[in-house]
Amino acid sequence: MTISRRSFLAGSAGLALIPAFATRARAALPREVDVVVVGAGAAGIAAARRIVAAGRKVLVVEAAAQPGGRCLTDTDGFAAPFDRGARFLHNPDTNPIAKQARSVGIDIVPAPPGQKIRIGRRNARARETEDYLATLVRASRAIDEAARGKVDVSCAAALPKDLGDWGPTIDFVLGPYASGTDLGDLSAMDETRAPDRNVLVGARQGLGTLLARLAAPLPLVTSTPVSRIVWNGRDTGVETAAGRINAKAVILTVSTNVLSSGAIKFTPELPKRQLDAAGKLKLGSTDRIALQFKGNPLGLSRDELLIEQSSGPRTAALYGNINGSSLCTVDVAGNFGRDLAAQGDAAMQAFALEWLGKLFGSEIGNAVERKAVARWNANPYVLGAMSAAAPGAQPMRRVLAEPLGTLLIAGEATSEDMWGTVQGAWDSGERAADAALKRLGPVKEPEAEKPARKQKQRRERQPQRERPPATANGTPSWWR
Repeated sequence: MTISRRSFLAGSAGLALIPAFATRARAALPREVDVVVVGAGAAGIAAARRIVAAGRKVLVVEAAAQPGGRCLTDTDGFAAPFDRGARFLHNPDTNPIAKQARSVGIDIVPAPPGQKIRIGRRNARARETEDYLATLVRASRAIDEAARGKVDVSCAAALPKDLGDWGPTIDFVLGPYASGTDLGDLSAMDETRAPDRNVLVGARQGLGTLLARLAAPLPLVTSTPVSRIVWNGRDTGVETAAGRINAKAVILTVSTNVLSSGAIKFTPELPKRQLDAAGKLKLGSTDRIALQFKGNPLGLSRDELLIEQSSGPRTAALYGNINGSSLCTVDVAGNFGRDLAAQGDAAMQAFALEWLGKLFGSEIGNAVERKAVARWNANPYVLGAMSAAAPGAQPMRRVLAEPLGTLLIAGEATSEDMWGTVQGAWDSGERAADAALKRLGPVKEPEAEKPARKQKQRRERQPQRERPPATANGTPSWWR
């Protein structure tokens, strides 16, 4: 028996317009465009595609060496594409990214229908799984009930006190596993606002590959961090080491942690209202250890998700035999994952092998062929996983999205219901683009050329004749 889950950052036809400048490395930048988009993650790509489709001139400026943001796929290091960040898309029937995948040559495939539970060295029995599911439903309903109150509380405060042996597992599944954040730091109201996200799909070639292909036609420069954004209305633009780009509007899509870090300066300063909102929507922590084995020492099926009945926060989630390969990943999250990642790659890899050894036998360490680590907290252009609203901070998502004249802020943190997902980021980018286009007004049609003025044909000059005698009234006689 399996259970469903939300995943880390899970989550218009292809543009026919070819941009006039489509460079991928730092080069001579255009000095003026209609809109500058800061950040080439899902929100930035969506915004830029919308603006290009409207016939406006846009430039996407990305600090990292590649587009995709928190959607990044390693296609060379392992036997299957390794999604270092976002892995799944939600609700494919309504998801605009999933709908565009085929147009750029990406295969959308069903995600695993749920995950198995490991109890020590064995899988949970049917009755144990049913007991867990009943406990999970009871905990979720308690959070929903608490969210109906007048005062927001943490998810941890809303939980029943009698969860028994499943308590630590419930804490992990509803907190770090789902949101990258411990339940004590999560708003019950924000958690309840999220719609059902149980229908998941993946991209066979990797979600990062899909985002990169959607970004391919765009005017985009990478490896170009923005140092300052000027948004005083009459003088709008962004400053980089490669020069300044003037614009009529700026769409900012960086994470809330980057926004709060001070890495980008603003003239004038951002309002305290927006800065406070970003601070209350800090990113949680979800990092990943990739292990490629010789053969199948864990005895897993293709694309199998697995958690354990844990006794505390020192736990993880396993995604095994990805795409039918021998590649497996171990996710660590929440406060435990953050502390572990801060110790470096070696500590993360040691924990992954220790944790798997506890569940499958210590000898599995000898079967590892390749390994790698993704540490998003250490990425200076992201600084974490997905946004999490602190208790009382659910309204801050709307505040963060409020237009600031020529400056518009987008990203998954500004989505009131699809936060923490690629779709939420994409939708927010399109909303920001629509607001920018409304501010710019309709594209002026080029003035029609006036028809050439017809020149009067000159009559050939007749040879001068002798003036006729005047008539009695003085009018020449040939005018009669």
